[in-house]
Amino acid sequence: MNNRSDNITCTDDTQQLTIQLPCRLIERADKYATENGSTITNVFIEALDTFLRFRKVN
Repeated sequence: MNNRSDNITCTDDTQQLTIQLPCRLIERADKYATENGSTITNVFIEALDTFLRFRKVN
């Protein structure tokens, strides 16, 4: 991954991002979302937010 020195600014509360993910990961996330009355989008948002929130920054 490249380190980006520029800041990403949004004019809205959300921004669309399209990425390629392994099918098995999507299947697991979809199953989790269904079992918990959520959406796959919310599962990925929560997972990424949790990962980044508790990550140590140098």
